[in-house]
Amino acid sequence: DPRDPEMNAAPTMGRVHVLDDLASRPGSANSLIRTVVGVAIRPCGGWLSTASFIELMEAVGVSANRTRTALTRVKGKGLISAASREGKPGYALTPEGEWLLARGDRRIYGQRSMQPGESWCLISFSIPEEQRSLRHQFRQRLSWIGAGNVSPAVWIVPEYLRSELEDIVADLELESQVTVFTVTGIRNAGLSGPDLAQDWWNLDALRSLHDGFLAEHEPTLRKCASATDPRALFGAWVRALDSWRPIPYLDPGLPAAVLPGDWPADRSGALFQALRDATSAAVEATLARYAASKPS
Repeated sequence: DPRDPEMNAAPTMGRVHVLDDLASRPGSANSLIRTVVGVAIRPCGGWLSTASFIELMEAVGVSANRTRTALTRVKGKGLISAASREGKPGYALTPEGEWLLARGDRRIYGQRSMQPGESWCLISFSIPEEQRSLRHQFRQRLSWIGAGNVSPAVWIVPEYLRSELEDIVADLELESQVTVFTVTGIRNAGLSGPDLAQDWWNLDALRSLHDGFLAEHEPTLRKCASATDPRALFGAWVRALDSWRPIPYLDPGLPAAVLPGDWPADRSGALFQALRDATSAAVEATLARYAASKPS
């Protein structure tokens, strides 16, 4: 359940700042290797050889040299660690990486829409100027869960994101400087919900994300309908997932009452699911081959 705080809690052992879903530009080698790790390493038992990563990234259209560089960078972020098995060099998923991927699964594949009548969280904070770097990091991470900016020191998120908000506060040790309120409605000087949403969120930027995904991957879905090569379908899914992955972070799933009537999120979400359905058998078959050849 994406609303379960137990499921959203970060690991406590020697916590490191691992690569987040928004840390790399979609379509870059760094972002694509992050997506391949998320898709492939767990079905293969938490470890893949370097050669396997190279083959899988070649199916996505990334060269061996770029893959090696990207693996090194993702390793440096703490998502994976170098690990050899039976003399074969490779990479294993770290405990922090396992938590990060599980959190990403809940965000990417779980519910991402605020329902009518659900509450909001208002976040008020006071972080002094001498801690401005911390203040900047807090604001950045609020934006990375889709929070709206009411004023410089007041932000807002749907109530169902409270556990993720509280995780950010705990991770940055800001409990004494942040106050969270639960509210049932939003109103400001008689402005309507849509007017406030336009002020507090960059709806034009969010619309552009959905429109961009639709424009790029509606042709992908048509190609998948006639494709038979599992590697090609695997590559199509990884690129689609890589494009989609930031959207559920930046778009908080605002209720229809505060959004324009032609909001594209439902269409882009349906396309994402259709792409997943069209490629799932090929992805499973591709990964089963690597899992079967994995050293014990």
